[in-house]
Amino acid sequence: MKEANQILLDLKRRIFKPIYFLSGEEAYYIDLISDYIENNVLDEADKEFNQNIIYGKDIDFVSILGLAKQFPMMSEYQVVIVKEAQNIKELNKSAGGDDGPVAKNNPNGAVQQFVNYIANPQPTTILVFCFKYKTIDKRSAMAKALQKNAVYFESSKLYDNQVPDWINNFVKDTGYSIAPKASFLLSEFLGNDLSKISNEISKLIINLPKGKEITAELVQDNIGISKDFNVFELQDALAKKDILKANQIVNYFAFNEKEHPAVMILSSLYGYFSKILKYHFLPDKSKFAAAGALGVNPFFVDGYAKAALNYNTAKLKHIFAYLKECDLKAKGVDNPSIENGELLKELVFKILH
Repeated sequence: MKEANQILLDLKRRIFKPIYFLSGEEAYYIDLISDYIENNVLDEADKEFNQNIIYGKDIDFVSILGLAKQFPMMSEYQVVIVKEAQNIKELNKSAGGDDGPVAKNNPNGAVQQFVNYIANPQPTTILVFCFKYKTIDKRSAMAKALQKNAVYFESSKLYDNQVPDWINNFVKDTGYSIAPKASFLLSEFLGNDLSKISNEISKLIINLPKGKEITAELVQDNIGISKDFNVFELQDALAKKDILKANQIVNYFAFNEKEHPAVMILSSLYGYFSKILKYHFLPDKSKFAAAGALGVNPFFVDGYAKAALNYNTAKLKHIFAYLKECDLKAKGVDNPSIENGELLKELVFKILH
């Protein structure tokens, strides 16, 4: 995120580089940077003649180089943005390392011509590659040239436990705040797809006055998360050993398996009980020290402390075995017929008793 923010800061200062190669599994930052270049480098009058948006499946390196080497028409720069660059056949072939077949068999071909261009690009062209959901082989001559001479950006997926903090920072940057439970619900319901999360937050704040807080109720009312039947409430019920509520929630999950897939619930429960186990061994259990060690908002620490009283380390050892067994059966291992909803009911029973 810091690297992406620095690239955006330079762009806003109109510090432009001739080549941007934006890659990685997380598409959010690739879109953020490329959209800024597309919308802000040239004014509207210049875009008609000096901005080209092309797609990887429709283009090859010879055509890209032809565009990149052109001079702008009555403008300081021209912009060439290659979207879905991962679909350029030559770019995929070039990922085999310096000794790959392209380099050996065709040293003067289009790929090598592009490597040469990277070393000496047209200074009046801003060439942007959006290479999504994957990265190129770092051993290839092209990757080495890009890292040495271009803005080479690689965006990785956030871990699940990093998402709530990302949400907090994103919301803060938009001029709002968000309640800890609300950020937790968003991360649990939407996963680590930052594009989806940012879109949903943008919808939430359309009619929310600046400076106001995004509450859990607002999230539940507008994003289709049940107020009473969600993973957060299940964890809370298990922590308190509230048998009635836990069974109500897991029965709801079983009745709505498509909206509440077992794999997501099991992943959340594994992460939750892992934090309870970690809490047992913390040398400093004060609220802020524990929050830092567990990677959670201090708001949640009291909940983990109470859960630790109900689940000692011996019980947690059994719970992890139950989770593993349920996960394997949900994937069909030694389970020819039991539905996932029934497996979750059995799991909750074992956890509580």
